[in-house]
Amino acid sequence: MDALFRFLGSQPPWLQALIGIVALAVAALAVNYLLKHVILRAAAPWLDRRSKTIDKAVGWLVTVIPLLIVANGIYLVPYLAPRAQEVVANGAQTLIVLSVALAIVKALTYLNELYERLPQSRNRPIKGYLQVVKIIVLCGAALIVISILIDQSPLLLLSGLGAVTAVLLLVFKDTILSLVASVQLSTNDMLRVGDWIAMPSMDADGDVIDISLHTVKVQNFDKTITTIPTHKLVSDSYRNWRGMRDAGARRIKRALPIDQSTIRFLSDEEVAALHRFRLLRPYLAEKQAEIAEWNAREIAGEENPVNRRRLTNLGTFRAYAINYLRHHPRLNPDLTLLVRQLEPGPQGLPLELYCFAATTVWAEYEGIQSDIFDHMLSILPEFHLRLFQEPSGVDFNALTTADRI
Repeated sequence: MDALFRFLGSQPPWLQALIGIVALAVAALAVNYLLKHVILRAAAPWLDRRSKTIDKAVGWLVTVIPLLIVANGIYLVPYLAPRAQEVVANGAQTLIVLSVALAIVKALTYLNELYERLPQSRNRPIKGYLQVVKIIVLCGAALIVISILIDQSPLLLLSGLGAVTAVLLLVFKDTILSLVASVQLSTNDMLRVGDWIAMPSMDADGDVIDISLHTVKVQNFDKTITTIPTHKLVSDSYRNWRGMRDAGARRIKRALPIDQSTIRFLSDEEVAALHRFRLLRPYLAEKQAEIAEWNAREIAGEENPVNRRRLTNLGTFRAYAINYLRHHPRLNPDLTLLVRQLEPGPQGLPLELYCFAATTVWAEYEGIQSDIFDHMLSILPEFHLRLFQEPSGVDFNALTTADRI
C-alpha cells in the first residue's frame, strides 16, 4: 500500500487528479451497484410485490448514498481546482435534492395505491390531495436546487417571492381552482370513481374512471374517454346517476299519444265484454256499483243517457294499465307507480306511464320497458282506442285509391 501511495505521489499533478476522479467515480458506481442489485434484490421479498412504485421510490432514495460519496469525496481529489470541486459538489447536491424529491413523489403515489385498495377509497379519493403535496415537494426541491446553484440561502429566495405572487397566482390559476373543486367534490361526496355521470356540455356520458387534481376522466358508453377539468364539475351542471344505482331501480317515464277522436263512452255491451280481462274485473265491479248508485240517487227517472254517468274507454284503459303495472314482476312496487293524462295537444292526448324497473342494468331495463309498451300498444284496440300518428305515404296512397274507386 505504501508503495502504491509512493507511486501515485511520484506522478504528475494532472495525472493524480485524473486518477482521483476515476477512483471516486468507480467507488460511487460500485456502491450504487451494491445497493440496487444486491441489497435491494435481497430485500425484495419484504417489499410489496403488487406494486412497482415502491421499488422506484426506494431506488431513488438509495441513489442519494453514491451521490453523497461524490459530493464529499470530490474534495479529497488532489490537485483539482477549487472551482471544479465546487461545481461537482454542487451538481451532486442538486442531484441529491432531486433524488429525494422523486423518492417522496413515488412514495406518495404508492400511498395512493395502498389507499385505493381500501373499500372507502371509492367514496373518498385522496389522489387530488396527494397531487397537491407532490407539487409542493417539487416546488420546494426546485427552490433548493436554485439556491444551491446560485450559492444563496433558500430564505433569500423566499423573501423575493412576494414580488411575483400575482404572476404565480396567474400561472397556477387552474391548479388553485382544481384544488378547491377537489376539496368540494370530496367533502360533499359529489363524485366517486365508478359513478355514471352525464354532462352534455362536455359530451360526457359514462362511468368515472379516474379523479385527479386537474382532470376527471369519464369513459363513455362507446368506450371513448372524455377528460373534464375538475373545476368544471363544480361550476357547471351535470347529472350523477348514483342515486338510481343505490336505489336499485330505474325510472320508466313514457307516454302513449292517444288519438282524441277515438275517446268515447262505453256501451253496456262493451263493458260486459271487458269482464273477460282478469285485471279489470275488480275495477269494473266497483265502478259499475258506484255509477249505478249515483245514477239512482241523482237522476232517478231520467232516461236521457247524456245525464248519466258512464264508463269511458280511456278511463277503463287507464285502470287496466295501472293494474298491469302493479302486477308486473319486474317493477318495483315500493316506488311511485301511476298512469296519468298530460295536457292534450296537436299530437293527441298523452297518457303517461310512470313506474320504476326493479333493476339498473341497462339492457334489462330496456327489455322491461319495451315489453310493457309492446303490450300496451297491442292491447289498445281492445278498448277501441288508437294511437295518434302523423299521416304517412301509405295513408295518402289509401286516400288516392279510394278517390279513384
